[in-house]
Amino acid sequence: MSSAAARKRPFVVSLGEPKYVGQEYLEAFKQEFDFESLPATNRQETQTLLPQFIAKSSKIDAFIIRMGTIPFEPFDEDLLGALLPDCKIIASASAGYNEFDVDWMTRNNVWFCNTRDAVAEATADMAMFLILAVLRDTTRGEKSLRTGHWKHGLVPSRDPSGLTLGIVGMGAIGKYTARKAAVFNMKIKYHNRHRIPPEVEQEYNAEYCPTLHALLSISDIVSISCPLNAETTNLVSHAELAAMKSGAFLVNTARGAIVNEEALIEALESGQITRAGLDVYPNEPNVNPYFLTSDKVVIQPHMGGLTDVAFQKSERECFENVRSLFATGRPVAPVNEVKTK
Repeated sequence: MSSAAARKRPFVVSLGEPKYVGQEYLEAFKQEFDFESLPATNRQETQTLLPQFIAKSSKIDAFIIRMGTIPFEPFDEDLLGALLPDCKIIASASAGYNEFDVDWMTRNNVWFCNTRDAVAEATADMAMFLILAVLRDTTRGEKSLRTGHWKHGLVPSRDPSGLTLGIVGMGAIGKYTARKAAVFNMKIKYHNRHRIPPEVEQEYNAEYCPTLHALLSISDIVSISCPLNAETTNLVSHAELAAMKSGAFLVNTARGAIVNEEALIEALESGQITRAGLDVYPNEPNVNPYFLTSDKVVIQPHMGGLTDVAFQKSERECFENVRSLFATGRPVAPVNEVKTK
């Protein structure tokens, strides 16, 4: 390990070994930066090892956080305080960032970056999988077959062709979902905090709904793909589910807390919502027992971005954010703005 006195290049540290970035890519990165990994696997280990690591090595200029964040959360001063005052950037391989204390980073002039496109297509694939699964009633179909009851109690399911898909959040994931849904001849409507340009709407054959309730009222299937923040927590609750078409379908691949669980269960039990497809939950890894036992839901354990290609893209986006900051003074995908010295 090189000493602080001898270190002339920016020192970049990854929380755990980057397993998907690719050895050739990493070796090229090391031509420009000093790089090491912190061998911590959970929050307690990080709190112990990070200050020791800095004391033995030197100040850390950039810190990379790979996928699989639950054992470390939340990413706050209590966990990462030892990085200050020298760290200039924290780059996360995740698209969502509700588990990161971005305000704390901003106050301390630390850039924070998420990944904007790395897991977007993989998550859209999961959204399409869940859309098709809820339409085709695959939970009951699989249960029937596994218990030796061939098609028992099953009736003709819904065909996606001609149905209206309402996308809440037309960012990268929403756009990929729209493009994939078009293959199934679905009509695309969307609601977004800001309307996307007309030429982009035309590219994705998507029609804007100015309010969330307007979108919900005309959609046969609603797919949630917006980020979780103070404004979107419980964005879809009792009133919103009541505004949906009777017998509609709901898919959530964004964050669990965007949809009120109690309201969703009530809507499923009343038949207001026929079925729901869930890849995310408010208190992961804990899951409401209702979802584990109900035939009215198709569930996955937050697998949207869990593919080899998505993991490689996400790790590389982290490194490219770091590279851009030290080359240009600004990362590629900043979530916050910091004061430049």
